[in-house]
Amino acid sequence: MTTRPAPTPEELAASPVPSPRPELTPLPAPTGAAPAGPRVVVDGVAFDAVTETEVVDHVLGEMAQGRGGMLLTPNVDILRQLRRPALRGIAAEADLVVADGMPIVWASRVLGSPLPERVTGASLAESLPAAAAGAGRSVYLLGGEEGVAELAAENLSAEHDELRVVGWHCPPHGFEEDEREMEAIVADLRRAKPDLVLVGLGFPKQERLIGVLRAALPHAWFIGCGGALTFLSGRVSRAPRGLQRSGLEWVHRLVMEPRRMARRYLVDDLPYAAGLFARSFHRATVVGRQAA
Repeated sequence: MTTRPAPTPEELAASPVPSPRPELTPLPAPTGAAPAGPRVVVDGVAFDAVTETEVVDHVLGEMAQGRGGMLLTPNVDILRQLRRPALRGIAAEADLVVADGMPIVWASRVLGSPLPERVTGASLAESLPAAAAGAGRSVYLLGGEEGVAELAAENLSAEHDELRVVGWHCPPHGFEEDEREMEAIVADLRRAKPDLVLVGLGFPKQERLIGVLRAALPHAWFIGCGGALTFLSGRVSRAPRGLQRSGLEWVHRLVMEPRRMARRYLVDDLPYAAGLFARSFHRATVVGRQAA
């Protein structure tokens, strides 16, 4: 097993997180261990070349050793945002980084270091609790709109009889600026002592909150899963498997939520994806010439 290098002071300074009290200061470096194996750099972010099954096995193995960690699942939109200096440190703080987006997998193939598969936060929000149930582990759901986390918890409990859902909470808007609300979240998690925490607040808010919560629960595993809690609640359906595998899940989400997703997909992400492939082709060409 190999441990991720600690982020530089510059990276940490560029990625501030709310810390209303000294004891809630976020951890400066990953505490878990990354899976042994290659890491593939795509547009400046190092991804672990692992399958979803390997991710689940790794997380459960780390739990058995009493080690916690943070899972980061960048899709194209998150990868685009990680190019911003203020957010670059987030990827370095994660213990495990997997590709939640087929364009990232395709770019890795262009680079000649293919990632084995797409590993989405939405899928892990199902497979990790399922594995946790079989291992006698507990889960806590944090985020989503009012009532979403509770519905998701009910559905998970109904699907997995042995799963221990030890709590759920939907923070109010602006909670990260409210010292009392932040303290209440930490206190509830300390009381519940979950092994796995699904945080669905969107990037980068969920990752910044995870940075704070890890200091309070160093033995728990955290995953920022975006809209996965909404899927688990049943309020919004995921795309059919065929669209997921073909990299067209975004089309389904655009049809389901056009007002919320149109700018993100059509204005921000499509031009970025085109640039991503151009940069990947250029880098592959340069490396090929150097090798020749």
